Amino acid sequence: MLLFALTLYHTDPAGRTVLHAMPVMIGVLLVLALAYRYYSAFLAAKVAALDDSRVTPAHRLNDGQNYHPTNKWVAFGHHFAAISGAGPLIGPVLAIQYGYMPGLLWLVIGVCLAGAVQDMLVLAASVRRDGKSLAEIARHELGRPAAVIASVAILFIVVIALAGLGFVVVKALGGEEVKLPAGMQIFVPVDKAAEFRAESSITIGKSPADWTITIPGGSQVRYSPGDSETLRSEPFVVRAPHSDQLEIKHLTGDALPPRRITLPAGCTQVVPGSSWGTFTIACTIPIALFTGLWMYRIRKGRVIEASLIGGSLTLFAVVAGGWIPGSAIEHVFSLTKDQTILSLVIYGFIAAVLPVWLLLGPRDYLSSFLKIGTVILLVGSVIVANPPLRAPMLNEVFVDGGPTFRGSIFPFVFICVMCGAISGFHALVASGTTPKMVEKESHVRTIGYGAMLIEGLVGVVALIAAASLPNDLYYDINIAIDRAPGFSKQVAEIQEKYGQDRMNAVGVDNLSHLNLGSVEQKVGGESLRGRTGGAVTLAVGMSVIFEDAFRWLGIAGESVLKYWYHFAIMFEALFILTTIDAGTRIGRFLLQETLGRIEPRFARPDWLPGSILASAVITGSWGWLIWFGSIETIWPMFGIANQLLAALALALVTTWIINSGRGRYAPLTIIPLLWVCTTTLTAAKIMLLVNFPADIDRGRAMLQASDVEANAAGSRIVFASYLNISLTLFVVCSVGVLLLWSWAKWMSVALRGRRG
Repeated sequence: MLLFALTLYHTDPAGRTVLHAMPVMIGVLLVLALAYRYYSAFLAAKVAALDDSRVTPAHRLNDGQNYHPTNKWVAFGHHFAAISGAGPLIGPVLAIQYGYMPGLLWLVIGVCLAGAVQDMLVLAASVRRDGKSLAEIARHELGRPAAVIASVAILFIVVIALAGLGFVVVKALGGEEVKLPAGMQIFVPVDKAAEFRAESSITIGKSPADWTITIPGGSQVRYSPGDSETLRSEPFVVRAPHSDQLEIKHLTGDALPPRRITLPAGCTQVVPGSSWGTFTIACTIPIALFTGLWMYRIRKGRVIEASLIGGSLTLFAVVAGGWIPGSAIEHVFSLTKDQTILSLVIYGFIAAVLPVWLLLGPRDYLSSFLKIGTVILLVGSVIVANPPLRAPMLNEVFVDGGPTFRGSIFPFVFICVMCGAISGFHALVASGTTPKMVEKESHVRTIGYGAMLIEGLVGVVALIAAASLPNDLYYDINIAIDRAPGFSKQVAEIQEKYGQDRMNAVGVDNLSHLNLGSVEQKVGGESLRGRTGGAVTLAVGMSVIFEDAFRWLGIAGESVLKYWYHFAIMFEALFILTTIDAGTRIGRFLLQETLGRIEPRFARPDWLPGSILASAVITGSWGWLIWFGSIETIWPMFGIANQLLAALALALVTTWIINSGRGRYAPLTIIPLLWVCTTTLTAAKIMLLVNFPADIDRGRAMLQASDVEANAAGSRIVFASYLNISLTLFVVCSVGVLLLWSWAKWMSVALRGRRG
């Protein structure tokens, strides 16, 4: 009995009961299985009234490029790959600042009763409307003026969503230089002094010479006078301008090693790009092209062969990526932030223009093959490792907002988690590329409801992976370096309030030594501190769970964790990139539909000039937003826009249900619609009246400084904040008009029914 109890929970030294992950995971799997078996069957039979005798648009409009009858599981793979972007991975990780229980409850309840319902019914409605977009469904159900408003609103939302997804990739793979405060002091311990380096060299664009300072792990940092010292367990590199204010003092006398470094203004910490991760992701593109040629040209119809070849080559790319750091070609794959953004934009453009069968279809199928395999592996690893959930159930310290998300637990936990529970972006996929591939109407249930349940499960395992990390490790990774001083007291309070029972934490080797420095070493020397955005936090959590679970099979050691870490990074990037290419193509379709009202040729998806122009506009727009934004501004705006789109999708399928004579089932979509509207409009009000104005004030204060770089940054913040206000207001007003329009339509149908 005691042994069984220990698999469920344990009590830490502070007397707090700490749940373990295995019983949570089994309970979630049971709920999802019941929802699919009974609720989705009810929706298919009664609400959507799916009928295989109807000919789907994939057959009727088959053009070999955009409309193409596709095997159910290949279509499932494409749809799952396209909808499963950053949201279910990153949202739950960021929401850990509120505690793990609010996010867990919303993931499980939301996906069964809201998200999967929306995805399935939108897909069914689109299949009945020749695979047309959400805007075209609005035209059929509400009229032409509503379609125009919907088209423009959805275009803006697509751009915002793709910017949010792309920013996560940039933070995970791209390098950057993070500004450090003037007067910051670094104390190097005597036993680490031999590892200290300070070199000055002439650099193009830097006058007259920069200092490159290598700080050994174990040093103490004081960010500003009066602050307490903070341990930096990992080594890091500082770039300092040539300045008389750079002060390097020795312990006693000039002959002994340095002890204290005082930084002048203009210093930055160099965070290198991940050459290993970038190489692995780059390899998946030619692998996907080869897989597509194998399935459709070389060995037509041999899906299993193509899957095995593509999966094996992708896993080999993960291993081969370990050869890149330190090699002669490392500089090719170690990209800066701007280079990563440019690479994403170029990829998104090419993927949107190429035929579906050549890159999008096989890449999405290959990605889903690896994604679902990894999710199964992670679920199994969670059950075997059974890690304790170290994060508090409810974190009272950050209940009103914290470093990963500004704003109180209500409504922002629902905005933060979003895609794993319900996502408007999914409605674009379900009314974009997927309905053009559906072979039979009965497949809608598996593709629409089933894929969304898997996405909800992804959100749960992401939440568990982050919640199982020690609290200090979570915040070391997920708080930006330049913002760390502002949260040091609250993080210390979390440590004191919720304890840090390291001997029961998941970990590697000696569990009591699981700190940032040792983890950085074990993941191949990657820089982890301040890698905000959630992607790196999740990769560390996943890799540690994998390593801990595979100890049971005797697979462990110093070299294993780095492969698990980069496998996790590859897994995350595949999730996001497949959504970016599908999302860009959806945006292209929407823009071409809109422009087609002016020039009819644009409405033809196979008209190459129109495809190129529309793809260039969409990719350029979201790339520009990434360049101007930050995770703190883009993610909340993405969440609000995404949830408003979900509200619009639910309103449209409700209208479709009512117009089809099945109005008695309308409450199944109206109830989640009302909840999504309540949380999202409350969040939008706070963002518009509190958060964005605060950003403007911060930017204006920076404009008053004498520092040229501060002025430039302040100008950028002010511009981005006004842009965010404009975009958010436009989306709220547009969706609000369409919701009122839908309500009027419902009332009209109801009144006609009474008169009849």
